[in-house]
Amino acid sequence: METQDNIFSNEDITVTFEPCKCIHAEKCAKELSQVFRTSVIPWINLDGTKSKRIIEQINKCPSGALQYSLNNMKRKVS
Repeated sequence: METQDNIFSNEDITVTFEPCKCIHAEKCAKELSQVFRTSVIPWINLDGTKSKRIIEQINKCPSGALQYSLNNMKRKVS
């Protein structure tokens, strides 16, 4: 997994986090704690579960602070 400031990538997806948008509902950490970890740096661990599950969780982000993009459009996300 590659990381930059608030940009996290694995083979399938790139996840971005905009802290100024975050309303700290902690929905991500409560529902997918093996990926979104509040007490560890880096706090997003894309190796914690399948990319498809991470995408599902990001789509539940109430503020839109978490976003994702597919790294390879031809590849099926698992």
